[in-house]
Amino acid sequence: MVFEMAIFYNTVDVRLPKIKRRDTSRWIKNVVSQYQKRVGAVAYIFCSDAEILRINKQYLNHDYYTDIITFDYSENDVISGDLFISLDTVKSNSEQFGTDYWEELHRVLIHGILHLCGFKDKSPEDEKVMREKENEALILMKEIKE
Repeated sequence: MVFEMAIFYNTVDVRLPKIKRRDTSRWIKNVVSQYQKRVGAVAYIFCSDAEILRINKQYLNHDYYTDIITFDYSENDVISGDLFISLDTVKSNSEQFGTDYWEELHRVLIHGILHLCGFKDKSPEDEKVMREKENEALILMKEIKE
């Protein structure tokens, strides 16, 4: 059986951010392989705050904005899922935290992937590990770009 890896980039009510999709996909696959996983079908859906709030209310019964919502369809060592990212919240977070917008966007991109790989962020301990894994992945991204 031939295994096909696919990462899709879509939008709802926003323009697609100017990310280098091929480089970004390669980076994501590299990160995933570090956790002995493979990429199945992963769909990024970039959207506005209004859309992410709608999704958060409809599917999770949460009445607040967030930067990412990850729907996990992974099986065994193959990660798959739909990752909704609010570009509005990514922008406001980058301003609030004083970080570069593109770095913040890539942090959120990999945050969802780390969830698909099994990392959680509900407890302070889990959140600390998640930040460490995000930082490691961002360093890897910079190395791939160079």
